[in-house]
Amino acid sequence: MQRPKSPYIFTSERGAPLSPAAFRKMLARLGQQAGIPFPINPHMLRHGGLTKLAMDGNDAITLAAYAGHRHLQNLKRYVSLSSERFKNFRWDD
Repeated sequence: MQRPKSPYIFTSERGAPLSPAAFRKMLARLGQQAGIPFPINPHMLRHGGLTKLAMDGNDAITLAAYAGHRHLQNLKRYVSLSSERFKNFRWDD
């Protein structure tokens, strides 16, 4: 539980919202402490989240809206990862 309570997810020790630079530094430090052999940055969280949503079978139009992409072309990487892409297709004999 966050103490003191705040409307912000990430706060400084003084309870103020974390700046983008402070968040990047915190994330990089956590990646090192976790033993991840490459530098971690906030954009990787975005990729990880979109990959997870694609793997869960969400359609490309929904992913594009969520990610703020105007062109579906930008989502090829995520959609191609999804093993659920054709799960609900029906083929007529």
